[in-house]
Order: sequence, then C-alpha cells, then structure tokens
Amino acid sequence: KDADFAIGVPGVGRFRVNVYQQRGSLAYAFRAIAFQALNLEELNLPAVLKEIALRPRGLVLVTGITGSGKSTALASMIQYVNENKHANVITIEDPIEFLHRDIKCHINQREVGTDTTSFAQALRRVLRQDPDIIMIGEIRDLETLEIALKAADTGHLVFSTLHTMDATQTINRILSFYPPHEQADIRFQLSTALQAVVCLRLVPRQDKPGRIPACEILVNSAAVQENIRDASKALSIPDLIREGTVQYGMQSFDQSLLNWYKQGAISYESALAASSSPSEFALRVQGIAGSSEGDWSQVNQGAR
Repeated sequence: KDADFAIGVPGVGRFRVNVYQQRGSLAYAFRAIAFQALNLEELNLPAVLKEIALRPRGLVLVTGITGSGKSTALASMIQYVNENKHANVITIEDPIEFLHRDIKCHINQREVGTDTTSFAQALRRVLRQDPDIIMIGEIRDLETLEIALKAADTGHLVFSTLHTMDATQTINRILSFYPPHEQADIRFQLSTALQAVVCLRLVPRQDKPGRIPACEILVNSAAVQENIRDASKALSIPDLIREGTVQYGMQSFDQSLLNWYKQGAISYESALAASSSPSEFALRVQGIAGSSEGDWSQVNQGAR
C-alpha cells in the first residue's frame, strides 16, 4: 500500500513522490528534482567523471545512502555522454526522474511498472535493442546484477547504483549476492567488468546555502583488479584509492573533505562528521601525515 512515481507540475517543478497509507488515510513525501539533469560542474562533481562517462565499455557504479545524490549524479553523467558522443542509450528506472532529450545520443527511458514489470525483465530483452549504453536505476537482486555484468562483459557501458557507503563495501555487497563457493569466479568477473565506483556523501555548505558532494572514487587500475581478485588483499583497496590520485584521479572521502574544507566550502565540524576516519582527518587538518599515504593536495574536485 505504497507507490513511487515522478510528476511534473508546469511552472512549479518536478517531484519524486512516495505515497503510502497510514491509519487508514494517505500520506505523501515529495522530493524536488530538476526538469533536466544539471551538468557535472554545476553539481561540483570531480572532472574525472567525464572521462569515466565516456569509457567504451564496462560497469560504472554510483553509490551512497538514500538522498546522497546518486540519481542526480548518474543523470549528469548520462547528460555528459549525450552532449559528447553518438550512442544508443537505454535507461531502466523506477521511477523516471530526469528527462533526457536527444542531443548526440538516442535515449529511450523505460519506467518499471509502466513500460516494464521489473528491472530484470527489461534487462533480459535490452541486449536485443542494440544499446551502446545501459543505465539501470538500481541493482536490487541477483538477476539484475548478473545481466548487468554480462552486458558489461560483452562490450556495453553499464551505469547503475547501489546503497553502499564506500567502494570497499560496494565490492563486498556485490559478492554477497553469491554463495561462498561462487565468489572466487565472481571476483574475477568483477575485476574485468568494473570500470569505476563513485561514492557520494552530501555535506552542508558554510559559504552559502545548500550542500556539496564529498566523493570517493575508485578507478579499476591493474593494482585494483588484483586486489578485487584476491580476497586476502581486499583490505588494501582504501590504500590504493588514496595513492591513485595523481595517476588515475582516484580519491578517498577524507581527501575530498579536506580539500572542500581548505577551500572554505564546508566547516571543520561538518567535514569531521562526514569523515571515514575522523582521527586521521584531524591530523591532516593540522598538517600531520596520518597512517595512510598518497598525495592529498591534488584531489580532483568540482567547481565551487
């Protein structure tokens, strides 16, 4: 007795709506969304997302808690592709939030419940529709994940989201869909299919009203591939993120937060509250190197 959908009200705005029943009556929750996707610069997202968005194949995951800006960031990446390359794009969403108009891409947007019964059903047929790029609103079950990995393995660029807190948790969540005896094979498949994981946390601004995204970005380098394949090395992935800033555009949450703090965009208290390692973050603010290595001075932030 609840439903999710999106509506547009001319002259007012566009909203994502959840309707639910309580005590015999209806209640509503509205979330305002833009009629069209904002660009990456307007969202203060790192420039490396442009390069990730234009990759020819593989799996790109945007993750974070509810309300962290996953759908907004994903729509912005699709819009960047639309403006910069010719491609056939098919999105499967529940519900459709941002409306895309064809620029260089031909974009078909399918809504679960209206145009198809489920993500999995739409994905079972999507490869027959000759897509170059597939956007899946959310990976919710094993069948959706398996088809997404297959599509990425067969030369398609696949975008999707997961409700995970960071890159390491994202990899573990994917593995958790499978029984232990299958996880070694899935580790290998994921290490070849994955292109990047973009994790988001929205932090209140102090310089003006609004929030700004702190981003953790994992790019699937050769070293990351090795660490995904070998379960004994999985705990080293955060170190690879911190060390991959200059060469690959990777960054940890704390690197992102430190740079926004130094630019005056966020307060120390807000940065510390959003930090993955508050004690190490505090040392970095004081100019003392913590236990992790990597260049914290060249983090790829968006425009303010």
